[in-house]
Amino acid sequence: MKLKLLFLSLVTVLNPQWNRAEVKSPMETQNAALRYWMAFAEMQDPPADKTIQDLLEKTAIGQAAWDEAKLGPILDSNRDALQTMQRATKLPDCDWGLEYRRGPRAPIAYLARARVMARLNTLQAMREMAAGDSQAAVERVLAGVRFSTHLAHGSTLISLLTAKSALLPGLRMLTLEGNKGRLTDAQMKQAFATFKALPEDGFDWSTAWAMEELSIETFFAELRTSKVPKVTYQASTGEAMPEGTAVPSSKDLSGFREYMAGVRAALKLSPDAAKAQLEMLGAQKRTLNELTQRLTPAPQKVNETRSELVGARKALLEALGAK
Repeated sequence: MKLKLLFLSLVTVLNPQWNRAEVKSPMETQNAALRYWMAFAEMQDPPADKTIQDLLEKTAIGQAAWDEAKLGPILDSNRDALQTMQRATKLPDCDWGLEYRRGPRAPIAYLARARVMARLNTLQAMREMAAGDSQAAVERVLAGVRFSTHLAHGSTLISLLTAKSALLPGLRMLTLEGNKGRLTDAQMKQAFATFKALPEDGFDWSTAWAMEELSIETFFAELRTSKVPKVTYQASTGEAMPEGTAVPSSKDLSGFREYMAGVRAALKLSPDAAKAQLEMLGAQKRTLNELTQRLTPAPQKVNETRSELVGARKALLEALGAK
């Protein structure tokens, strides 16, 4: 073994192609999504014990206090994944490689892993705060903010709802800690600047609605070209196509686009102003083709989510700016 090591050392010194000065590191990715996938691959499955799973969930949403003995080992086993995720949040771009042309068939398996990753990140922030390391906790939460922004980038509503689940727990945690006076002035200013820069409702819901429209229209086009629309419908939605329903015609699509444009415009307003607009659009939706109505998300629920984020952000900014 010693002779082999000596031989390799001599070759490295004598061969210019092996000389370290000749070696250049390849350029690292600037796409955060690739790094997030690495973090997902490093994640360890949580214990199957339902009691522990319930405790994880309750702690993450602030309904239970941090329990180091029960939850600490879980985070220890995910240390590498959390570190990789935090480094990824510092990258400038995030492209998940979504296949928009496939409409509702586009794979979105990463969202399930993202929800788990976001929860682990929140729990780690709670752990750090419980240990008295408020700076690490704040930085962890702010990394979660960047993660949520990356999740929402160029995606449909389901991605934004996942992003919301990544954003809200950390936001509420900092509100609680700010009101308790457990953050320094510098930490409060740091968090205030980040959350003040966010849109009031967290994300660009209007653009996400436009992406939803594109996905639905792609599916309608697939149905129109299908030899057996019922089979195609069931394969994509997991449910039988309702009896007596028809694939949307060109006229149906015109009405659908008009309705969707109205919703997009409403989602650019404040949640309170949007609520009134969406109520008026409800009558228009009821005149649409039946399949169109079934496949179109409920904009009122989207607006309620926006309102929840607006309220939580406002409470946090008040807590951070109180001193």
